[in-house]
Amino acid sequence: MFLPSLPTIAAVFGAEPATAQLTVTLFLMAFAASQLVYGPLSDRFGRRWVLIGGLALYSVAGLACALAPTIGVLIGARVLQALGGGAGPVVARAVIRDLYDRERAARVFSYMGMAQSLNPMLAPIVGGYVHEAFGWRAIFFVLAGAGTLFVALMIVGVHETNVRRDPTALQPGQMGRNVAELLTDRSYVAYVLVNALMFGGQFAFISGSSFVLIGVLGVSPSGFGLCFGSVALGIMTGTFLSGRFGVRLDRMILSGTGLGATAGLLLAGLAWSGILTVAAVIVPMFVFAVGLGLTLPNGMAGAVGPFPRMAGLAAAVAGFLQMTGSALYSLAVGHFYDGTARPMTTAIAVAGVAALVCFWRLRWRRAPGVLA
Repeated sequence: MFLPSLPTIAAVFGAEPATAQLTVTLFLMAFAASQLVYGPLSDRFGRRWVLIGGLALYSVAGLACALAPTIGVLIGARVLQALGGGAGPVVARAVIRDLYDRERAARVFSYMGMAQSLNPMLAPIVGGYVHEAFGWRAIFFVLAGAGTLFVALMIVGVHETNVRRDPTALQPGQMGRNVAELLTDRSYVAYVLVNALMFGGQFAFISGSSFVLIGVLGVSPSGFGLCFGSVALGIMTGTFLSGRFGVRLDRMILSGTGLGATAGLLLAGLAWSGILTVAAVIVPMFVFAVGLGLTLPNGMAGAVGPFPRMAGLAAAVAGFLQMTGSALYSLAVGHFYDGTARPMTTAIAVAGVAALVCFWRLRWRRAPGVLA
């Protein structure tokens, strides 16, 4: 929601673009790390109150962001916000695994992805208008209010789904053995890696698009929100297609990574050829986002499905690797920013091609067409 404000935040605090982007990249890293805590906690104590506590911290940290006097304080508050918000995705994924078998979970993840896609569609649009009307700090007041609403909804509407709580889930030795079991499973690694690469390409766009579209192409903050929302519509399209027509996880992932690789190469080719327009950025990125929507829910279902005993940890490790990889990737994009679209578009192309190649070698070539 605050992405349209990034250039303004950098200017207000006299910070370099790469420093302002730390509000995104460090958020991602803390968001990822927190999932490693929330996953085992929810395996041990249940899903409901772990989720409520994390969202409460998210809300309080939103107020700290709104009142930050310096860029350093804002970055620190964003880290706290991430530490709270990390409860959301990992516990939600574990809840789905509690309730559904692997095949049904893939469809539910897809439909959940459709709902989640509304957020990046609407948030930058709303954020752009809030920024223009009330300034960038108002955006964080809105986020704090949203966090408070989330807490209330969780208290009223979410029941406990973890009926197989693991009393050893927080013991260091057992956690180490569980993580080793996950990371030595070839299929788990394949699904997690392809999700991390595709999401890394998307986040290269998330972290770099405001500087390219607003700073280079002169798009207004509200116009940026519309551009960003159209890309998010691509994710929704992909998740809808996955939920409606998806039968085999691996085939959907192969289709998604194929679209991502093709769109990324087109995007980078246009940028390196000197063709830089809003359409030249948004249209290929829309196609990449469709591929992402096809890939993410099926990759998560494939990763978490075989591990009902430690669904929280499996979702947490997958989320940690996905978000950490994305954070490091977007951090590199920020440091290589040179006033053109080339670093961002190249990063997106590399991510799409790498996802396709990795999935082909690690999973598809081994068992093509098999529902994993």
